[in-house]
Amino acid sequence: MICQRIKKNRSLLLLLKTIYMILYPNAKINIGLNILSKREDNYHNISSIFYPIFDCYDILEIKRTNKFLFTSSGLKIPGKKNLCQTAYEVLKNKFDISPVHIHLHKLIPIGSGLGGGSSDASFVLKGLNQIFDLKLSNSDLEKISKDIGADCPFFIENKTKHVTGIGDKMKKINLDLSNYTIKLTHSNINISTANAFSKIKPNEQNIVTENLSEQSIESWKNKVKNDFENNVFEIYPQLKIEKEKFYSEGAIYSSMTGTGSTIYGIFKK
Repeated sequence: MICQRIKKNRSLLLLLKTIYMILYPNAKINIGLNILSKREDNYHNISSIFYPIFDCYDILEIKRTNKFLFTSSGLKIPGKKNLCQTAYEVLKNKFDISPVHIHLHKLIPIGSGLGGGSSDASFVLKGLNQIFDLKLSNSDLEKISKDIGADCPFFIENKTKHVTGIGDKMKKINLDLSNYTIKLTHSNINISTANAFSKIKPNEQNIVTENLSEQSIESWKNKVKNDFENNVFEIYPQLKIEKEKFYSEGAIYSSMTGTGSTIYGIFKK
């Protein structure tokens, strides 16, 4: 009797997953971000450690419907088209999936360097893969997501990685910061990624590598750099003040993530 009930509940859960899903696309931080060179396609080759931040997230609902619809709440999303819609259209064109209603409750600050938009798109891909039983592997989803945004492939597996190329070449590394507290501060400054890249001068010095996990966090302060900080701090000096404040409060390491404007600090618990 109990076994029959469990089997029935499992069947119901499987059915619900083909109709409706709720997901929590999380943020990431860059530990070091070095711009190595500009490519002929105008993208840049980078070297960085992407580290997932699971307690900073958006809320994403996907459900089958008769007509495609995208709605949002929370923080206002600029522009007419969202990456969630782009992600749906990519799978629609490849697999002719039926319409869905995507609702995004936006909590991750926009233009903050936390990768929120890329995460949303990747989670849409993962959700649709389950709802429509497309049987796409993580490798398949990473290849598809690459065409949506350079950071998207990272959020498919969503594990700490050393990232190179334009953000599409990834190698899993053993870096665990669960014994530390990571604090984020965001100044409501929306920094254009395109503008930030236009002012950067590529160089191949002080490159963050996959060996970072073998170094003590205390050594990162003088070794691990975000190449965007100098230019961004010059325009927005309050961000430099926030970084210095984290150090004054006892942070072992502090940095801007991505092209800004979020500053994070790593503290001992």
